[in-house]
Amino acid sequence: MQHFLGLAMLAYLLGSIPTGLLVARLMGGPDPRQAGSGNLGTANLYRLLGRTAGGLTLLGDAAKGALPVGLALAWLKPLGPWQESAVAVVGAAAVLGHVFPLYLRFKGGKGVATTFGVVAALAPWAALNLTLVYLLALVQTRMFSLSALIAAWLLPVAVGLFTDSKAYLLLAGGLSGLTLVCHRDNLERFFKGEEPRI
Repeated sequence: MQHFLGLAMLAYLLGSIPTGLLVARLMGGPDPRQAGSGNLGTANLYRLLGRTAGGLTLLGDAAKGALPVGLALAWLKPLGPWQESAVAVVGAAAVLGHVFPLYLRFKGGKGVATTFGVVAALAPWAALNLTLVYLLALVQTRMFSLSALIAAWLLPVAVGLFTDSKAYLLLAGGLSGLTLVCHRDNLERFFKGEEPRI
């Protein structure tokens, strides 16, 4: 139980690390909270500072989800039938840390890349299929946000197809809903025809 609580706390603290802000400062760019869309995620860093910044932000945010979940899968085996539920909580903590970061007064990103990292650790085939969906949607729509929303809608389906875990399916449903809520402004702009394209 101590390992579980420690990993959940670690996951939240890792999730709270503002990768986009650190990348922007490292590359001498503007504060992404005050420029572009005002978001700390991959898309805004890509628009502000280019592919390298976007790529580094994507990798960092995904690692914040994958690392604690990977540790939980390895270290929480003694929990037996409760392991999957505990691992799901650790994954949720990582994403919540990103969306509500301790270090930035609980105002963070939208959780897409960190959610991907969590899913990649839990169900790699689901993550691969969602990546393909995201890329196809991006090619067709030229919109980062809409592509992320389409992948988020399909997240529970993909996890349900490639795992038998009810805990992981419940986690996928919760993360899908959180992603949709975090993108509500993007949806409003999309329906007004104002959402930016690549």
